[in-house]
Amino acid sequence: MDDIEKSTLEARRLLSAGGKTIVDAQPGGCNRMESGLLKISKTTGLHIVASTGFHKLCFYPENHWLYTKSEEQLTRIFLNELTKGMYTDIDKKFHEHRIQAKAGIVKMALDREGLTPIYQKLFSAGTKAAVTARVPIMIHVEQGSDPQALLKFLMKSGAEPDHMIFCHMDRAVNDLNVHKQLLSQGAFLEYDTIGRFKYHDDDREAEIFRTILDEGYEEQLLFSLDTTRARLKAYDSNAVGLDYLLTTFVPFLMKYGIEEKQIKKISHDNFVRVFTKGYGNSSI
Repeated sequence: MDDIEKSTLEARRLLSAGGKTIVDAQPGGCNRMESGLLKISKTTGLHIVASTGFHKLCFYPENHWLYTKSEEQLTRIFLNELTKGMYTDIDKKFHEHRIQAKAGIVKMALDREGLTPIYQKLFSAGTKAAVTARVPIMIHVEQGSDPQALLKFLMKSGAEPDHMIFCHMDRAVNDLNVHKQLLSQGAFLEYDTIGRFKYHDDDREAEIFRTILDEGYEEQLLFSLDTTRARLKAYDSNAVGLDYLLTTFVPFLMKYGIEEKQIKKISHDNFVRVFTKGYGNSSI
């Protein structure tokens, strides 16, 4: 997002299609635009769950405060964003200026280099903040990474599997047995390679949903669009748009044989449960 007015139009597009809530997965310090999210939410009525935490380290300069601050300091920063309000304009330099709107989820990213010392520090800090504030953990999964090793690490750090949401598994991990192993331990999987045809078509996406649903995991699946401004119609009229999930992909799933009650769980019930099962409700 780099244009508030265009992103507001996109929010209205989602609302008109029946969407009511969106998770913005960009954490503080990595171009989150927290004040813009707050303005969009107030203007449109769209409920926005903002993120604290961290993204892949390749997105940060070497002298970024994520590198220089201790685990204890990072824990405090993440926890403050969840309980007191999000810090503003902290992409380059950290300072204590905050807005009242709070983050509602801890975003963390698993890259292919795995649990190096810096990532261990970041994952530990993010987990401590999430457990203390009782909010979910959302994990970006990169191709070539090991989500099973991370699940074990997070559990040792105090998180429970049913508080974890592993994202992008539908494109990052081709072996569906790995998906089933995470699900069998209680984690949630969020599939979002929908309308992202450079990875695979929607037929393949529906096959993944069908396979996992047939294994009985309909209460641990979530779906979304892994979306940047390049995929929003307000920025590019040829893009899929935020409403694609509801106007195109949901009918496609139903034609593929996935039942309406299963889609309701994936699109609504499971989301509510992972955000409210013993958790706070901090959000915009």
